[in-house]
Amino acid sequence: MSDVTRILSAIEQGDPQASEQLLPLVYEELRRLAAQKMAQENPGQTLQATALVHEAYVRLVDKEDAGVWDHRGHFFAAAAEAMRRILVDNARSKRSLKRGGGRRRVDLEANVVGQTPREDLLALDEVLAKFTVREPVKAQLVKMHFFAGLTLRETAEALSISLATAERYWAYARTWLFAELEEAEKDSPRENL
Repeated sequence: MSDVTRILSAIEQGDPQASEQLLPLVYEELRRLAAQKMAQENPGQTLQATALVHEAYVRLVDKEDAGVWDHRGHFFAAAAEAMRRILVDNARSKRSLKRGGGRRRVDLEANVVGQTPREDLLALDEVLAKFTVREPVKAQLVKMHFFAGLTLRETAEALSISLATAERYWAYARTWLFAELEEAEKDSPRENL
């Protein structure tokens, strides 16, 4: 049992000092993931990687909302979800109508490596919610790989699936999400800004 898994178990059992022991063990990895994700954001982003890590960590170990984590991978999956929610909430507040609103098309393949505009992030979040109902494991893979910046190998390990399965899931998810985003764009034509 790794130190992280042991501490997660202690947090689950209500040990008040356990969450203090967890942060030093996972901080650098969470910071690396957050920095990767923040590098994909638009220039002028007010949220910094350190703030993203701290906000995600607070949400993860909050006494009232603390989750139950079976292992290290499960914890990082929860961290990916927390980071995704923070980024989406931040994008949503930036997109409000008084700040311009509107949507743009998302090319998932290009945006995994490149930048993801806030508006595209919101459109992606909407179709990802539908995908989560339909394909929860594949949606979790998208959240960890796209939003948290884990490699497919790291994501496969966290989800306890093979790398080949993760690659197939990623190809399927990317295709499904792209088709849904194109359909949403047809139904809601882009506004001229």
